[in-house]
Amino acid sequence: MKEKNIRYKLDGEWREAPAGTSFAELVKEPAGDLPTLLVQADGHLRELHMRAVSDCVLERITITDPIGSMTYRRSACMLLYKALHDLTSGCKDMNALLRFNVPDGIYFTIPGFDGVNEEFLASVKERMRVLSESCIPFMKKNVSLSEAMEIFRRQGMEDKIRLMRFRRVSRVNLYFLEDYADYFYGYMAAHTGFVNAFDLRRHEDGFILVLPPEGSASLSETPIRSEKLFAVRSAFEKWGDALGFRTVGELNESICRNGYSNMLLMQEAMQEGQLARIASRIAARRQIRIILIAGPSSSGKTSFSHRLSIQLSAMGYTPHPIAMDDYFIDRANTPLDENGEKDFECLEALDVELFNQDMLSLLDGKEVRLPSYNFLTGKREYHSGKLRLGEKDILVIEGIHGLNPALSYALPQESLFRIYVSAMTQLNIDEHNPIPETDVRLIRRIIRDARTRGYSASQTIQRWPAVRRGEERNIFPFQEQADVMFNTAMVYETGVLKV
Repeated sequence: MKEKNIRYKLDGEWREAPAGTSFAELVKEPAGDLPTLLVQADGHLRELHMRAVSDCVLERITITDPIGSMTYRRSACMLLYKALHDLTSGCKDMNALLRFNVPDGIYFTIPGFDGVNEEFLASVKERMRVLSESCIPFMKKNVSLSEAMEIFRRQGMEDKIRLMRFRRVSRVNLYFLEDYADYFYGYMAAHTGFVNAFDLRRHEDGFILVLPPEGSASLSETPIRSEKLFAVRSAFEKWGDALGFRTVGELNESICRNGYSNMLLMQEAMQEGQLARIASRIAARRQIRIILIAGPSSSGKTSFSHRLSIQLSAMGYTPHPIAMDDYFIDRANTPLDENGEKDFECLEALDVELFNQDMLSLLDGKEVRLPSYNFLTGKREYHSGKLRLGEKDILVIEGIHGLNPALSYALPQESLFRIYVSAMTQLNIDEHNPIPETDVRLIRRIIRDARTRGYSASQTIQRWPAVRRGEERNIFPFQEQADVMFNTAMVYETGVLKV
């Protein structure tokens, strides 16, 4: 009986292969220097071990694609865990905890172990290199929930056992590297040979798994230093450790035992305390008349500006919250990006000249009528009365370009106080799986756009890659110039956003 063939389109060319051929076999000849980590078959993401059973159009996913970059990072983490497992003979107390992402990789600690030195990291890196060169397959197996929990119990992964207790399904997919098993949220590379660009660097109480930045296949020769951001994230991690809210499993158990009211009130109280300290710093510098608040999309800039305004009001100031978005040029004149789409994220989408003119006039004691941008019509309007700054008046301005010196080029620097805000999610799913803050911000943006800007969820998702490119260009390079940083993430917010 003749074997049935399928037709598949790859790299713009139609080809044939026997039905049931693995995607790894179909894409084994790379289109260039970059290996294929995953494929999209008719728009559906597929791991390379899966098989093509019908005609399809294939698209390669490499490390330079956002999904490919996440797959690479996930695979590199499992490679690290396997190396530690091998070097410590599976010691349950030598578990590397994934803390948070940093600009050039991922920060880990090993609680209770004070031997994280250069010699130790060199041995781990060498073991990772051996495993990489061995091209060991990442094997996916579907097992019962009870079997998965027994595997985690043997490996000392109590965080995953806590998490599994709240699952409503009877089976789960695990990934295996020889004798080591783990659970991940997302796909993996076909084998360890795909993970060949990495490094380990000692940092603070732990170490950084250095990985290629998104959009690149090689390690950066000039790592970005973000010491202020690192300090803020570390403080929130320690807060979560102290209160037992480090992972979703721990949070679920706490809510089941004690309810959610105390946890919610503690988080709110902590943020209000931070806001009060920031307001005190501003009050201590009497020459400050303009507060510039910046951060990536949906980081909570507007809410933060209003909350800070309340704190300043309590200290005798008269704050005036202003949205930088009100200085958008008319939508018809918005510059286009490299894809021919309107680029609302670039500085040129704002009327920078008008902004500086208005701010200088206010600082000089003049009356100014401030603009308002209509997002439905895409045009600037004027509705408010005129504003004149008194002795205790202060402007609280928020927008993605607040830390960019080019925005406030004409303003006296002593009159400015810069704040960087972001949703630095301190809650991880478990000790090996973070909740990406970019995902939280995307969900926030979907809700905001649907409620206030007339965009559907699909439109917001479609624009998200351009938003992310804009953040990389216009926000993150300036974040260390902030006078202070503030984390707007709430430990409970993913549960609220889900609704």
